[in-house]
Amino acid sequence: MLILFYLVLTITFIIFATAKYKIHPFLTLIVASLAMGLASGLETSAILKTLSEGFGNTLKSIGIVIACGSIIGTFLEKTGAAKSIADSLLKATGNERSPLAMNLTGFIVSIPVFCDSGYVILSTLNNAINKKTGISLAVLGTSLAAGLYATHVFVPPTPGPLAAASIIGADVGLVLVFGFIVAIPVSLVGWFWATYYCSRFTINPQTYEEEVYINDEQSPNILMALLPIIIPIILITLKSIIDHPSVDLENVFFERFISFFGHPVVAILSGVFIATISAKNYSLEQQFNWTSSGLRAAGTIILITGAGGAFGNILRATSLSESISHELIGYEIGILLPFIIAAFLKTAQGSSTVSIITTAAMIAPLLEALGLSGEMGKVLAVLSIGAGAMTVSHLNDSYFWVVSQFSNMDTNTALRCHTVTTLLQGISGVILIQFISFLLL
Repeated sequence: MLILFYLVLTITFIIFATAKYKIHPFLTLIVASLAMGLASGLETSAILKTLSEGFGNTLKSIGIVIACGSIIGTFLEKTGAAKSIADSLLKATGNERSPLAMNLTGFIVSIPVFCDSGYVILSTLNNAINKKTGISLAVLGTSLAAGLYATHVFVPPTPGPLAAASIIGADVGLVLVFGFIVAIPVSLVGWFWATYYCSRFTINPQTYEEEVYINDEQSPNILMALLPIIIPIILITLKSIIDHPSVDLENVFFERFISFFGHPVVAILSGVFIATISAKNYSLEQQFNWTSSGLRAAGTIILITGAGGAFGNILRATSLSESISHELIGYEIGILLPFIIAAFLKTAQGSSTVSIITTAAMIAPLLEALGLSGEMGKVLAVLSIGAGAMTVSHLNDSYFWVVSQFSNMDTNTALRCHTVTTLLQGISGVILIQFISFLLL
């Protein structure tokens, strides 16, 4: 039981250090790893070796993917591809169903783009729709935020679920497929709450600045806008399919082709290549600057991810797994434990990505005790963590303030609209994941 007490102290330290004292999560996780190793009685040389190996092994599998995904997101923002996607969906749904269009736009855009960046990109479009249709920004803003949030926590190559899959050892292709299965209804839950409840709040854009959405002539068409997102997803999914034991391809060349190009690193690189082609109307200097900007944005996430992997490796080296296994005998908590831990961390310290990475590091040594050590068990563990990491977004979350400020919502309205939406999304997500576990585990 002493090792469990040390774990609780470590979690408390992480929460207070990041949430109250604003210490960077990278430093917090590294210090927590060292402290946990010392408290559990590991040799100092073993602690340093375990920490370094955990950091390196995590980044060698996903560091390149996160960097390339960030580059794609930057290109989508700078070339106007994100707005092209939104434009096409609006034409398909019509202005009266624009909240659904914005929800779907956010769902697509947030796969390579961080949700807060995606919200900033698309907020001008929200304002234009409000002026044209009279639909409240509370409805449009909440619906957009819900769509962005759903793929942000469930669908690789978004850094959070990608890092969790790497730390836990889940198949990225399966996480992607089942992430979509869970994310779609979770996104629509947010759209439903926005149209059902948030319509009672009449909110318009600031009147001092006339904002009009104008389609940039240089923006790529809808096909070129979507290709950097769709192609990597298709390639990764195909590799996951052909890697399944039940699939036996007779065409060896095709199998090798998909195995190579379907690897997450090569697949996401293909997305970068397509994104640069779509930016052919821009100078090479501009494209270089965008690439640099994307890499700078990725650097912090890569370091936090590596620190999370180091923390997880330290936990694996302790007797934590055996202690938890002993305590969990007789309790069928299973898939709910990752959700509970991630929700606790998210609500306490605000960052979904930090919550996902930290929870994945804690859960990885416990998979067998939770009955989640199989292929599908690991996938559902990643998704359960994602559901917890969106429960709930409130005052300590930067995304909360992005949504409230760019939608002209006061704090109380944002709490009643955006925060309640994330609570409903997280709960509906874990219920759906629990149902899938009954069918497949």
